[in-house]
Parts: sequence; C-alpha cells; structure tokens
Amino acid sequence: MKLTNTEKQFSILFFVIVLFEIITGSTESLQIAHYIAKPAIVISLVFLFTKTSEGISKSIKRITLLALVFSVLGDILLMFVDQSPHFFTVGLVAFLLAHIMYIVMFLRHRNKQKSILSFVILLLVYASGLFYLLKDGLGEMLVPVIIYMIVILSMATTAFMRKGIVNSSSYNLVFIGAIFFMISDSILALNKFYQPIPFSNISIMLTYALAQYLIVIGILKLKKH
Repeated sequence: MKLTNTEKQFSILFFVIVLFEIITGSTESLQIAHYIAKPAIVISLVFLFTKTSEGISKSIKRITLLALVFSVLGDILLMFVDQSPHFFTVGLVAFLLAHIMYIVMFLRHRNKQKSILSFVILLLVYASGLFYLLKDGLGEMLVPVIIYMIVILSMATTAFMRKGIVNSSSYNLVFIGAIFFMISDSILALNKFYQPIPFSNISIMLTYALAQYLIVIGILKLKKH
C-alpha cells in the first residue's frame, strides 16, 4: 500500500484522534471530551475524502460521503444509549443506511465473472455461530439484528466482488476494511446481547476506526494518477 504524503500526514492525525477517543471513552471524568472525540474519527475522514477525491466519479463521491455521514450519525446516537434504548435502535438504522451506501458503491465495481459461493458459505457459517450465541439475549431486537446481520454480510460480500475490476490496492484496503467492520459489529453485539467482553470499548473502537479508515483510503486509491 502506497500512501500519498497527504494520506501519511492524515494517518498520524487520524490515529491520534482514535487514541484520544479510546482514552476519553475509558475515563469517566473525560466524558465531555469523549462526546467530541468519537464523532471526530469519521468527521476527519469526511474532510480527507472531500479534499483529496478529485479524479473519482461524482456518484462514487456522493455515495461515500453519505455512508460517512450516516456513520457519524450512528456514532452520535450510540453515545446516548444509556439515556434511552431507542438511541440504540435509531443508531442501528443509521449504520444500516451507511452499510447500504457502501453496498451500492461496491456494486458499481462488481466482477460479474467472480464466483462468490465459497465466500458466502464461509460468511454464513460465521454468522450462524454468532447468531447462536446472540439469540437468547436479543428479545425484541431479534428482527432488527437479523436484518442488520444480512446487510453487513452483504457489505462484506460486495467488497469481495470488486476483485479483478479495481486495482489491487483499492480492492485489498476496502475488503480488509469491510472485514474489520464485521468484526467490530460482532464484538459490539456479543458485548450487548451475549455477555460483557473485557476492554470491549477499546476493541470495538479500534476495529471500527480501522474499518472506516481502510475503506476510505481504498476508495481514494480508485483515483486516476
């Protein structure tokens, strides 16, 4: 992966923001700073993408920015889950829309000749194991979580389908980012509906930040040099 100078400088700033969020999110006395740090992660990616996406088609730009805006909205809503469980549901919808935007974008570059059967079987085995652990704790969230799982599995599948159509840098970054997104959401679901996971706030945030970072940098690699 070859980063431009701007991307290198941004990467340092980005991971400083992520570290700041992890510290503030884990420290009760820094709660106000946490409310700024968490949305700042994806907002910084919006700035990077807006400033450096010349050479990418307008439709790809629009869809990417929509995915990032819905992600920021989801981040903000999930910070207020303690005040009302409805924030979790609405936050879930925001991330659902973000994933749908990514799906729409990834489908623009799908390789129609590529067989996805083995990859889909692998994902279904993973999802079945995860659902087996979650099912007893879901209650009224059963249907929303099933819908969400289908959408994120579709997002990972459509990222996989780009192979052979886009350049290898864009493919690898976006695909690894999609897998990190799936891991982040899995940890979040297990922590909420199965049993508390030690240091879950750190693992969820790290995998989530990496997911968004890799997907955005991967999309920027579509630029014609």
